[in-house]
Amino acid sequence: MEGSFLRFYVSEREECHGVQLWEWLLERGNQLGIRGGSAFRSIGGFGRRHALHEDRFFELAGSGGIEVEFMVTEEEGKRLLDLVRRENFRIFYTRIPAQFAIIHPDALDPPDMATDD
Repeated sequence: MEGSFLRFYVSEREECHGVQLWEWLLERGNQLGIRGGSAFRSIGGFGRRHALHEDRFFELAGSGGIEVEFMVTEEEGKRLLDLVRRENFRIFYTRIPAQFAIIHPDALDPPDMATDD
């Protein structure tokens, strides 16, 4: 199946409607019918302000980054990005073309997710 790897980069402190932004993104992706999503906490990094954030710095606790990622079809990605735009977030994301499938799918998997590889 053709689609994209869609990843959002958010701060641990960012919120939307009273919940952490990473959690809100996962909830919205689930509600939109995206097959799956994951959130990962970074152990270090920097952004446009070039401030280094690392887990080991106690004074920077809670200021790290969270990566929220989805494997989406073109339509799923468009719906999720449109939803984020309507919320007026300033959010950095990447979208990379991807092929995805399931080896040995079961009855709950969409028929187009099977692979012949």
